[in-house]
Amino acid sequence: MSKTWRPATQLVHGGTLRSQYGETSEAIYLTQGFVYETSEAAEARFKGETDGYIYARYGSPTNDMFEKRMCMLEGAEDARATASGMAAVGAAILCQVKAGDHIVAARALFGSCRWVVETLAPKYGVECTLVDGRDLANWEKAIRPNTKVFFLESPTNPTLEVVDIAGVAKLANQIGAKVVVDNVFATPLFQKPLELGAHIVVYSATKHIDGQGRCLGGVVLSDKDWIDENLHDYFRHTGPAMSPFNAWTLLKGIETLPLRVKQQTGNAAKIADFLAEQSKVAKVIYPGRKDHPQADIIAKQMTGGSTLVAFELKGGKEAAFALQNALDIVKISNNLGDSKSLITHPATTTHKNLTEEARAELGISPGTVRLSAGIEDTDDLIEDFAKALAKVSA
Repeated sequence: MSKTWRPATQLVHGGTLRSQYGETSEAIYLTQGFVYETSEAAEARFKGETDGYIYARYGSPTNDMFEKRMCMLEGAEDARATASGMAAVGAAILCQVKAGDHIVAARALFGSCRWVVETLAPKYGVECTLVDGRDLANWEKAIRPNTKVFFLESPTNPTLEVVDIAGVAKLANQIGAKVVVDNVFATPLFQKPLELGAHIVVYSATKHIDGQGRCLGGVVLSDKDWIDENLHDYFRHTGPAMSPFNAWTLLKGIETLPLRVKQQTGNAAKIADFLAEQSKVAKVIYPGRKDHPQADIIAKQMTGGSTLVAFELKGGKEAAFALQNALDIVKISNNLGDSKSLITHPATTTHKNLTEEARAELGISPGTVRLSAGIEDTDDLIEDFAKALAKVSA
């Protein structure tokens, strides 16, 4: 496989393994285990003296293809595919910390991500400090002698804040800590955290990589040494492995990732511009607009906007619900990255478990709405919003 291939080519051909039958589409290896020619061959494989598969929880040919294709796209040496995005987040963080260690995390995180670092990790003696990740000074102030991990999303869910990944990585390198970046909102097409200095990247492959609402999946990517030393044994013994069927589904989805993300991003940008002109909308946050609070950092670390738009309605929760209920094409769902346009009210769904004060800190008001733009016709989507806004009380 050529390392000079561009993403659109990598995502169709990268990592492909063909059986003796020469199939066009990747094969699904729905097997739990594998057989060996001799007892000596089994012993050698378990010792790691020869290559080959041992058990589907450790790896399979279909999962291997997905991991290799993601590595090519991300520019990573190695990867492990997981059963869900949260399995990837949990594995990436917990595999490298122990009792007495300290995590610094941006406070603007998806609800489940925040639970892992704020609630779960402390149960095992791992301390956590949440910071406003937009200011590098906050990361520096939070560092302790036992700080081992920095964790962040950028852009964040749901308010699309942006964190200076290179700046955080520089601080981490000074103390020997590792930076874990959840790169879902940027997609691997618009942002390369490893190139910016991050050490580990995680994805919920359920989102843009599948992109068609069919299956769960996640992936952790890093250099081979980190995975061998930290993730490998954790992965083998705790069992967050992806199903080969899901890996095959994701391989099919990833082939069209550039086409879908291009259309989704174009739709998101035009809808953001439309919403910014509406009197019932208090504000719009979109990484592709010049009025984004961190436009300078976006220009430095992202090559595109996002498929997501955050906006706030002046009428609060009542207006948000009225808008969502009046939409026809755009569907109400907590998912994102789908071919279908989806809309979410974070305060009552994805971030409902946060306190009102915590939501306010993150800029999630009762009127905040998150749109995940799909691949539908742009004019149809804008007309859908225009008709729905007309039904929202001023």
